[in-house]
Amino acid sequence: MLENSLSLPAKSAEIRIKGKTAFVPSVNIDGRTVIATGTLFKVASIRDADVAEGELVKNPETFAAALKNSGLNADVLTFFQRPPDISPKFDLFFDWDNYAAVTISTYENWWERVPQETRKNVRRAAKRGVVTKTVPFDDELARSIHTLCNEAPVRQGRPFWHFGKDFETIKREHATYLERSEFIGAFFENELIGFIKMTRVDSVAFILHILASNAHYDKRPINALIAKAVEVCVERKTGYFVYDKYVYGNKKDSSLLELKRRNGFEQIQFPRYYLPLTRKGRIFTTLKLYRGITGMLPGPVLKMALAGRDWLYRRKLSGGQTSHQ
Repeated sequence: MLENSLSLPAKSAEIRIKGKTAFVPSVNIDGRTVIATGTLFKVASIRDADVAEGELVKNPETFAAALKNSGLNADVLTFFQRPPDISPKFDLFFDWDNYAAVTISTYENWWERVPQETRKNVRRAAKRGVVTKTVPFDDELARSIHTLCNEAPVRQGRPFWHFGKDFETIKREHATYLERSEFIGAFFENELIGFIKMTRVDSVAFILHILASNAHYDKRPINALIAKAVEVCVERKTGYFVYDKYVYGNKKDSSLLELKRRNGFEQIQFPRYYLPLTRKGRIFTTLKLYRGITGMLPGPVLKMALAGRDWLYRRKLSGGQTSHQ
């Protein structure tokens, strides 16, 4: 099977980077779409690896050999093992990656493990009229999601990636993997005030989108949505409910991390492999450049750098004026 892929020319694949559509070189190897990203170092990876079902790479050596002859011109190949398969199975260089995950057993087990404040917020949402339920993805839901995305240009102090996009773009971006995805909506007086899209990947339910209305923050729709998602995962006998990474590099103090902690998500580590394909790839791997700025700067330095970046964001959004009050 791998040999047949050697003659396939490189082509383009559509991906999204920070909410924007981009086209990057790609090839098909062993039934996987492999993309190459980066400028100085070209890193090959499986497109949409987080939601790609099955073992990502079954035989790294033959996979890498096919990749070298594919015309993709990558310097290094990276792939990972998905939980619960977290014991390294290949004799290759790897580093630990992580997910923010709820290990699913019973709803009561999750409920007893979250802080009292979270339980209070879930109850508050219900008392204030928030109703959560699974909903089909259709034009009505897509229009409501479009309205949410265009509620505010700034979220958490930064420009919101999806603000300003037209209806058709929002609909297309949320319509991926529908055959194994589930949408959960939070409604107040029949108005959508928040939603989660989660996609089933083997024994994992992975959050692809989560968003709530700023105007209805007092009703705690995010807490209600996560509670409903855990309930659905229990019903579907899902192994893990995943909310992206738990920590990003050395960034171990953020409002997003605190939200995950308070809603019962814990860190699960798994091996991510880096297989050099060129001399540049060996440099990239040896120096651990894959960790990026957030993984290479010491925690205190990173915290200062992020504070400076957030200040620049606020200054830019305020038109260059700062408050002295």
